[in-house]
Amino acid sequence: MSKPKWGGWRSVLAVGGSLGLAAMTTVLQPATANAATSTWAPTATKAVQFSSATNLGAVAGSTPLSITVGLALRNQTALSQFITDASNPSSSEFGATYTPSQFTAAYGPTTSAADAVVQYLASQGFTNVQVSSNRILVTAHGTVAEAETAFDTSLSNFSLNGTTVFANTAPAMVPESLSGIVVGVLGLNSAFKFTAAPVKASSMTATSSLPNYPHEYSPQGFWQAYQAVGQPTGSKTTIATFAQGNLTNPLSNLRTEEKLNNLPQVPVTVEQVGIASPSTAGNLEWDLDSQFSSGMAQNVSHYYFYDTTSLTDSDLARAFNLFASQDLAKAGSASLGECEAYPYLDGSMLIDDEIFAEAAAQGQTVFASAGDTGATCAVAPTNGVPDSGLPMVNYPASSPYVVGVGGTTLLTNSNGTYYEELSWNAGGGGISQFETAPYWQQEVLPVTAGTTGDRGVPDMAMDADPESGANVYSQSNGGFIGVGGTSLSAPLALGVWARIESAYGNRLGFAAPVLYDVYMSGTCQTDATTLEYICATPAFHAPVAGFNGLYPETPGYNYNTGLGTFDTAAMMSAVAPFVPAANPAPPAGPPPAPTPPHGDPQPHG
Repeated sequence: MSKPKWGGWRSVLAVGGSLGLAAMTTVLQPATANAATSTWAPTATKAVQFSSATNLGAVAGSTPLSITVGLALRNQTALSQFITDASNPSSSEFGATYTPSQFTAAYGPTTSAADAVVQYLASQGFTNVQVSSNRILVTAHGTVAEAETAFDTSLSNFSLNGTTVFANTAPAMVPESLSGIVVGVLGLNSAFKFTAAPVKASSMTATSSLPNYPHEYSPQGFWQAYQAVGQPTGSKTTIATFAQGNLTNPLSNLRTEEKLNNLPQVPVTVEQVGIASPSTAGNLEWDLDSQFSSGMAQNVSHYYFYDTTSLTDSDLARAFNLFASQDLAKAGSASLGECEAYPYLDGSMLIDDEIFAEAAAQGQTVFASAGDTGATCAVAPTNGVPDSGLPMVNYPASSPYVVGVGGTTLLTNSNGTYYEELSWNAGGGGISQFETAPYWQQEVLPVTAGTTGDRGVPDMAMDADPESGANVYSQSNGGFIGVGGTSLSAPLALGVWARIESAYGNRLGFAAPVLYDVYMSGTCQTDATTLEYICATPAFHAPVAGFNGLYPETPGYNYNTGLGTFDTAAMMSAVAPFVPAANPAPPAGPPPAPTPPHGDPQPHG
């Protein structure tokens, strides 16, 4: 059955926000925009108010502020088509990937566009103005007063859940001369942050009625459970993790865990993004990510930490962008997320989607955790508690150019081999209210109640139940400790993908369309009731039951576990028809286009 060949990426500037905002009126609502004069143009950075917070008044104008300005990509239709064609074995572009310099030349903002932004920021008093190598981001230091003047906005302090935060109470605007160049302005609020919080196992007693549950797994245990024993390792593939804070302990813990589990020491590099932070709050997360992505791979050629200052939308956009613009790692895991309405409101969704599109065009893949509160996204520290947040999916798992990874409960036989899986009741999943389903997903989505076309989350799943989780080494926690959540499933998926990429010379490119192609190459039929295209393939385990609060585990793709979980050995064989030639032709690139005023051949949105 043929798949529709159209791009799955739309500008959120063109998407009405009523659905997402209506779902979260108890948390925040858009503020009334400033009356803009004809000299101002809107960006994707919208105004916010907090209905459950206390307004403490204006932020002092002298307060230092670090901002990140996102610029619009050019030739976006051609870019979306290229990502489609690069994964299509029938296309002349099959297997082609861009280098960062080629991507910037073909799709990046023009030099003149970046220069215009730099000159404007400098004229407004900003200092240390820097342009990223792909020209997608311009960063600068200034004050609140300078930002309010430069972007025709205002910033106020709020007391929110016992914490003081600031946010822009008017949308960020830019001069008309920068219309179509500036996508959004990040750094105008400190309230919207990603969370990275793995779920610790309880002290449950093993249940005799189920095989090996509760049970914590070493890397070797996961190799056995997910059929990776005897398969190629990830030794030829470079991987990465997005992290924050002081990584001294996670680096030390990785070496200890490798020694205790008789694993090779993987070469590690920390790429510092912005000012180094002394925070150790996320250390257990980075322990889990590093030990079980490289551990699931058994070995990797190099491991990178993209370590940023904080988990704010602004700082993580810089980390994502460095991952793409450097193109050092073939794949990475982002064991973090936030309610997708937040990055929609501040514009980081649109900016990050541009960055992830570059990564996809370069053949890179990011595996992102789908969340740990079931069919809701957490607005409080309630990881592992189903339905404890808003009925919304998490970002960046909902990005079309990211592989969202949900969670299962893994059951193994007494000898450690695979028995079955259930969808974990707290595994994140649902329908995006802001992102469109990419072409590779559309055909397999359930069609019920007239709801079609929206991005489904997750794409796939791996073990996440903390009671069937990972045995993570953490010196500060006294040694080995049971840890789970989709913070585990994303690095597990990354580890398996590193094995597959290594087996095929790192030629598979962006993983998402490959995984859907493998799924649809199985035995398939159209369900007469839901019209869903349901397939069965040995490459994916199909969990047998489960419910995440809104969506049940059903045959075929579902909003609990996506396509299912990896059978590593079967996947190794199943991807073979979708592996490009050893030396694919370089991408042709988009045709040249005339440059309109303001230096942006294709205004965004």
